[in-house]
Amino acid sequence: MLPIPYWRLSSFYLCYFALLGGTAPFLALYFDHLGFTPARIGELVAIPMLMRCVAPNLWGWLGDRSGRRLLIVRLGAVSTLASFSLIFMAKSYAWLALVMALHAFFWHAVLPQFEVITLAHLQGQSARYSQVRLWGSVGFILAVVGLGRLFEWLSLDVYPLALVGIMAAIVLASLWVPSAQPVEQAARPGAEGFLAQLRSPGVLSFYACVALMQFSHGPYYTLLTLHLEQLGYGRGAIGLLWALGVVAEVVMFMLMSRVFAHFTVRTVLLASFLLAALRWGLLGNLAALPAVLVLAQVLHAATFGCFHAACIAFVQSSFGARQQGQGQALYAALSGTGGALGALFSGYAWRDLGPAFTFAMASLAALAAAFIISRHSSSSRSSS
Repeated sequence: MLPIPYWRLSSFYLCYFALLGGTAPFLALYFDHLGFTPARIGELVAIPMLMRCVAPNLWGWLGDRSGRRLLIVRLGAVSTLASFSLIFMAKSYAWLALVMALHAFFWHAVLPQFEVITLAHLQGQSARYSQVRLWGSVGFILAVVGLGRLFEWLSLDVYPLALVGIMAAIVLASLWVPSAQPVEQAARPGAEGFLAQLRSPGVLSFYACVALMQFSHGPYYTLLTLHLEQLGYGRGAIGLLWALGVVAEVVMFMLMSRVFAHFTVRTVLLASFLLAALRWGLLGNLAALPAVLVLAQVLHAATFGCFHAACIAFVQSSFGARQQGQGQALYAALSGTGGALGALFSGYAWRDLGPAFTFAMASLAALAAAFIISRHSSSSRSSS
């Protein structure tokens, strides 16, 4: 068995999710800095998520057909940098919408293909995936804390330049990663192609739950930073609170192999949905209390850490080697669909209905996912 290029894979995750750490907490804040209303902010934040509904499926199909996954990752990273750099040309709503759509089309080409490459390097040791992926969480933390401090010292006018620097690091990291292809397993009855495997028991209900879970994250990723600013928290403190959630996520990634040794993927998903419902209720009603806010952020260990690791394990066990790219891409696409709808809903509901109602709807979406997974998903363990 060949050695795993642990640090090469990990460095890419670190840089890739540092970009998410630069956008999730601060993108809405930047648009607010430019003077846009919550509804317009919700629309601009939703555009990359909507692009995530389309782009991963196209690139996933291309990756499965060509097998050139690493080339797609590298081209996607370079094109993301080039297209986002257009933000320096203008700051109108229409131009920013174009920049959000264009760079997201390429950015969302990258991760699903890289997930397949990583799992191919792990050679069936999917329980070790979390040990590699946790460096993405480290990158997120470094970006959130570092940028939070930076924006306290300097104006948010430097925000686009900071993101361009992170995107350049992604390009460099992609050049260091070696290629790998998933090994074709013995064919399963009734699973000759992607659509046949998609119709396997529990698979469609799983993807429906993915969309609902990401919808429930809409208020969190779109307007949490503004919500906390309105409650009196400083930008440095907000950055630390975002980082706290990801620290909890890192700890959970380190423990996921033990979790999967004792619990099925279905059980882990169910727990993630139920804890998400609790978390959104706390953020919508009690975020002014620091102790409650800390607890809500620690629950990120379940609402993202457990959830994402379980989703990756589910997709890997549900699709053959020739369909892995499409399976991961559909996961990314439905995450984007749910996230975009959640962002749009949040932007429109926030001003007129308030944070409590908006987060209450997020809780209901997570509870709906819990109901579906408890009724329709097959009960399977992660492979070790």
